[in-house]
Amino acid sequence: MRIKSKVLIIAGSDSSGGAGIQADIKTVTSLGSYAMTAITAVTSQNSTGVKSIFPVSPSEITKQIEFTSKDIRPDAIKIGMLSNAKVINTILRSLKKIKVKKIILDPVMVAKGGARLIDKKSIKVLKNKLIKEVTLITPNIPEAQILINQKINSKNDMIKAGKKLIKKGAKNVLIKGGHLKLETAYDILLQKNKIFIFKNRKIKSKYTHGTGCTLSSAIATYYSCGKSLKKSCEIAIKYVNQAIANAPKYGKGHGPINHLNSFNINKKFK
Repeated sequence: MRIKSKVLIIAGSDSSGGAGIQADIKTVTSLGSYAMTAITAVTSQNSTGVKSIFPVSPSEITKQIEFTSKDIRPDAIKIGMLSNAKVINTILRSLKKIKVKKIILDPVMVAKGGARLIDKKSIKVLKNKLIKEVTLITPNIPEAQILINQKINSKNDMIKAGKKLIKKGAKNVLIKGGHLKLETAYDILLQKNKIFIFKNRKIKSKYTHGTGCTLSSAIATYYSCGKSLKKSCEIAIKYVNQAIANAPKYGKGHGPINHLNSFNINKKFK
């Protein structure tokens, strides 16, 4: 298989392999691209929860991003777990230096088991600075609620939240609707004056560890290959749904999905 593009992943490590850097690498590789990494934190976790978080120093994160990109220039960047405000500011400086245009931010704030992964100061920097410097942010409903400081109980609330984030400076927003108690999963993409609603059957499963990491990495991969942002989101959502449907059923808690899955794409890429 010929490698289609190069993706730099800036995120935390998950010792259980279901989320974080490990899920990102599996996703990018499964979709035919080349994955590079800058690790922001090392976590000890499994399907039942997070035991500990060990942050990587901002200077080491800078070296990983800039030294890697100097040699192998990424076509796109995916950003995941950012443990503190210093790390976010460090990454912002590095992004300005390497000047990669296609950047997908998954604003990871809470682990699947409920553990808080980011502090209030970091959320403020993320809201006021980082979301303005990336191409797309992909919050789920709990994350979007933190970002706009408001409850989201419906599809209309998701659209309102997306519009608020655009007003705050986000260029594009994909709000993931899996947390709504509906039979159908709605994921909503907002682009300035455009709204796209992706509708899929919700797969009932406890094996959903790493879905957010996987989705954002899949979007970054498709986008890095030259697909439009809308098409990248649409296909990435289908990829994640198939990964949930074919989960290996590992672990006693929220187990991992199956990154080694494929699906038929009937429409041409645009």
